[in-house]
Amino acid sequence: MEISGIISAIVIGIVIGVLGRLVVPGRQRIGILLTIVVGIVAAFVGAFIAHALGVDDTNGVDWIEWLIQIGLAAVGVAALDRSRGRR
Repeated sequence: MEISGIISAIVIGIVIGVLGRLVVPGRQRIGILLTIVVGIVAAFVGAFIAHALGVDDTNGVDWIEWLIQIGLAAVGVAALDRSRGRR
């Protein structure tokens, strides 16, 4: 992966994290910085999963890859929210 790909993945990860947070219902008890980190990780893992499934490079917008990444971000945000709520 080139440096431009890494930078774009970080930027996309920020968007993915925010969208993942919006998908989770209710109020989350995690900060925006942790949400961004979850989004970046979800963007990288989601891109890997999409590549493994063969849906990472399609004509036009890669909707399936985006849905995978947003779903992973939502799961990550919800998991962190639950772990913070138990303390």
